[in-house]
Amino acid sequence: MKKLIAIINVIAWAGFWAFGYIAITSEDLTASQLVISAILAFAGLVTGVLAYIKLVRSSEASGYAKGSKQLDAKARNRAQEEWGR
Repeated sequence: MKKLIAIINVIAWAGFWAFGYIAITSEDLTASQLVISAILAFAGLVTGVLAYIKLVRSSEASGYAKGSKQLDAKARNRAQEEWGR
């Protein structure tokens, strides 16, 4: 499953860069072609970000990558209460 998500991630980012480049640099596109390339670039961006986040979470859960050093809810609330003092 991780390999499939990684492949989706690569394809999504490639689509984002390719269609984003087309949308920005092409001078002879019609309005509908420009809108379609912008929509495809946005879809690649959203898909790429979501796939990347899923990969990072799965690698942290499996122990392959270090987990983030986020505070749990109790420690965060305690720190926020002490912040104003």
